[in-house]
Amino acid sequence: MQSQLPQTRYWSFRIDVEQLGWLTIDRPDASVNTLSREAIAELESLVAHFEELAASGELIGVILLSGKEGGFIAGADISEFDAMSDFSILPEALKRAHALFQRIENLKIPVVAGIHGFCLGGGLELALACHYRIAVNNDKTRIGFPEVNLGIFPGFGGTGRSIRQAGPVDAMQIMLTGRMLRAGQARGMGLVDKLVRHRDMLRWEARKAVLQKRKSREAPFAKRAMAMGPIRGYVASKMRAEAGKKARPEHYPAPYALIDLFEKHGDDPRAMIRGEIDAFVPLMSSSTATNLRRVFFLSEGLKKQGAKNARFARVHVIGAGVMGGDIAAWCALRGMAVTLQDLDMERIKPALDRAKGLFKKRLKKKREVDTAMLRLEADPVGKGVARADVIIEAVVENLEIKRKIFAGVEEKLKAGAILATNTSSIELERIAEGLQDPSRLIGLHFFNPVAQLPLVEVIRSAFNSDEQIAAGAAFALAIGKSPVVVKSAPGFLVNRVLMPYMLGAVERVERGESKELIDAAAVAFGMPMGPIELMDTVGLDVGKSVATELGHAVPEGSKFAALVAAGKLGRKSGEGFYKWEKGKAQKGDVSLPPDLAGLGRELVKPLVDMTEVVVGEGVVANGDLADIGVILGTGFAPFLGGPLKARADGRA
Repeated sequence: MQSQLPQTRYWSFRIDVEQLGWLTIDRPDASVNTLSREAIAELESLVAHFEELAASGELIGVILLSGKEGGFIAGADISEFDAMSDFSILPEALKRAHALFQRIENLKIPVVAGIHGFCLGGGLELALACHYRIAVNNDKTRIGFPEVNLGIFPGFGGTGRSIRQAGPVDAMQIMLTGRMLRAGQARGMGLVDKLVRHRDMLRWEARKAVLQKRKSREAPFAKRAMAMGPIRGYVASKMRAEAGKKARPEHYPAPYALIDLFEKHGDDPRAMIRGEIDAFVPLMSSSTATNLRRVFFLSEGLKKQGAKNARFARVHVIGAGVMGGDIAAWCALRGMAVTLQDLDMERIKPALDRAKGLFKKRLKKKREVDTAMLRLEADPVGKGVARADVIIEAVVENLEIKRKIFAGVEEKLKAGAILATNTSSIELERIAEGLQDPSRLIGLHFFNPVAQLPLVEVIRSAFNSDEQIAAGAAFALAIGKSPVVVKSAPGFLVNRVLMPYMLGAVERVERGESKELIDAAAVAFGMPMGPIELMDTVGLDVGKSVATELGHAVPEGSKFAALVAAGKLGRKSGEGFYKWEKGKAQKGDVSLPPDLAGLGRELVKPLVDMTEVVVGEGVVANGDLADIGVILGTGFAPFLGGPLKARADGRA
């Protein structure tokens, strides 16, 4: 006789005529499923119900599915993390989740997870507690542990269970990097047991898995051997060395805490799971995790800026240089039909070649690469303008050239098309002066390299309406970028704050200080690269042009001016402040002082000062937008929460 089914908001459960239990998670009032404390409490009641039904023979298996169109479970509920970081709450909450997932694993009947879309963090940990996992093998399925991006690591037993299924090297790799796997990759690692082509096949395949009592296989001995005996210490040391190339332990402690846990217990998945709690609790309340959560919510907030129901199919880019060509390639990669215009094919071809390289790197399969290339069309005469939903000018930073281009384009636009400039420093009002309708021109300022930097500054002039800016933000979101709306002013946000920082560092080099020491100090502070290497990466000619536009003189007799005059423009020419080989700056050895990070704070001070000025002038709406914009546009230390947050905390 079935006991009373618990009342639940997050879950629905029914038993069919074959005594199969169908458990569906569908969080109310949300577009994605997350594991909140309430959801976990409800699941506890349901699992107790399953135990009773299994003991009485009324239930022969459970199939876990998602009711959301977009995916399975995106992880734990991050909005609860601040409250959960309390030392009086978190250990017990983790123990409760551990006990629940262990009860699921201990059920005498098969439990099968059917995965589509995102299966991340706590969602993957729940799936790993099930006995068998089936995933939809399409481009929307993404499986992984992104916790490291929030300053923590898996805390619901995912460390030991992923090592048990995938082996120590593969499991640790995905936990340490936060990399999301496609379904086929997860199947190859052993995190998923079976693939199906379509979501509507999950139910049938899961039914067969229960009836056949299928059970996932653990990683083979050859993989598990990498965690056994003395070899585990060697593997752990290699992992620390690799982590050290990307993150310093004082900035991002989570990867190192996870490696320490692996070194202690990596040969025993159950011990690894038990050890999670003691290692996890200090991380959750750390300043790094607190600030990374702030960055996450600020990033998510940017997604709410776009116009609703905006649709973009065709993009026309004018200018096939590095920026224009890479913007065109990125739009094609994201599924847009793109026409790329320049004076002749000779100027367009290098951009097409770079685009193919990007597609090969990102898409892998030849068919997908070929399809992306078909979406990107060379267009020397500009026939794509009249059909485009978005027209982006990305030529040199020359006011007269930009005005001339827009004068020739305006009459060809279709109604409702976005007309945009990728200017990095010139106010929009000056560019729009000659237009019949200056309100049509907005700014869409991308950052180099386009494929790596997520920010797009959506620049608003005095002529623009809210609707036009919302459309620009919607386009940025449509191509997977993060829009920050900024007022038209010299340098806007990012270049305005970057230039005093970069030029201040250049002045130190001019005075004879070591460029290697300056760059090392900035990295020790938390910047992704030093200001001199950054100037070389941006291009010394571009840096000089933006500096001049912002009123910063570059003295004629300076080394900076001499390098530009000699055509030594940085990375793109093979030499600037550094010599460049195979895309890397060739740096000499330098002795580092004890307080390297202190020197870094000194170097970064002009950037932080200017961020305060920019907010005070209303270039961005508030300090939160300034912080997230500077993080996304410059790589400013995310673990500090942004320049203004860092100053408020006394860390910048």
